[in-house]
Amino acid sequence: MNVAYVYPWDIVGDPSAPDRLAGLGVEAVALAASYHSTRAATPYHPSHRVLDVPYPAFYLPIRPSSWSRLVPAAPTWTSEDAYLQARDALKAAGLQVHAWTVLTHNSHLGAANPDLVVRNAFGDPYPYALCPAHEDVLDYCERLVQEILTVGEPDGLILEACGPMGFGHQSVHEKTSGADWTPVDADLLSLCFCTACADRYPETTRDTVRAAIDRHPAPTTSTGATVTGAQPLTIDEALGRLTDEVRAIRVELSASLRHRLITIARRTAPNVPITLHANPDPWAAGAFAALPSGEPGADALVANCWGDPATDAARLAHLKDLSTPGQRIGAYVLTLPPRPADATVLADQLSTYAKAGATEFHLYHAGLASPQRLAALSEALRLHTS
Repeated sequence: MNVAYVYPWDIVGDPSAPDRLAGLGVEAVALAASYHSTRAATPYHPSHRVLDVPYPAFYLPIRPSSWSRLVPAAPTWTSEDAYLQARDALKAAGLQVHAWTVLTHNSHLGAANPDLVVRNAFGDPYPYALCPAHEDVLDYCERLVQEILTVGEPDGLILEACGPMGFGHQSVHEKTSGADWTPVDADLLSLCFCTACADRYPETTRDTVRAAIDRHPAPTTSTGATVTGAQPLTIDEALGRLTDEVRAIRVELSASLRHRLITIARRTAPNVPITLHANPDPWAAGAFAALPSGEPGADALVANCWGDPATDAARLAHLKDLSTPGQRIGAYVLTLPPRPADATVLADQLSTYAKAGATEFHLYHAGLASPQRLAALSEALRLHTS
């Protein structure tokens, strides 16, 4: 099964959208039911070309009795029942509709509830990142999933950010690259020390993390090459003897949330398949949460494939190794820049991912891509299956 990702505003108000998506050669559409803020191109919409989405929103009617402390916001840039309108239009075109559900990535709720957000070892808050170590956050995510399944009645449920968000975030006018932090530093800055997390770690963890981040940048040669050995090359080296315990605590944050959501989803809609955006790296944080031991309760595991195809394929193969018999493996394929609008190149990448274990392609993003890119994508899917 191939799945095209779209936003509700790509469909609502554009009568041509459902047939255009059906013509791509996909069987299903991942329709955002809960999504973070963004600024989106709308190259096909008859009423606009750029849409500003200033805060995260819930695209189903908000029933006050369904929520507790954390209540999602309704959109003002599209109708409050945009998911339902888009769902019905897509299903009328013969497409399955899966509810694309973003969980802990929510700057609106984080800004309003700073006691519930991820904080790094220096105490700096990440307002976009709800920390799943807090019961209020777990409760919100459960209610979100239950409401989407009850009111949205999707053909499938896709869970994104099903764990803690980390340091990496595309925020407005991001100004962090000049610090020259390494990938190890980013992993360390993703460890949460909020009030619900700090006491879970061994006593010296915070000091160890702060010291590792504050090491002087690795020296370079006259040609600019980094001198190895000056800094830890992995987060395991940075944490030393604390590694195993800290890693287990981090993995449990994602696992606990995941298990609770699968349980509530199965209770609410037993026959709706569940897809997880997942990463086999135990230190992963963000949209693709850590899943180092697999998850037999899910129907499909999807890995991010936005980078170097060889690296992406290795990640897919690892996820495949963690899967259970009959569990589907998906490749989350980027069809936007820097990927070329070239059907042959895209088809080669699809082939690479299929060889690594992908049994379905999740295509990002059918609402943002230009007509040339959609044509290349459609042709790539045809070439791959021919």
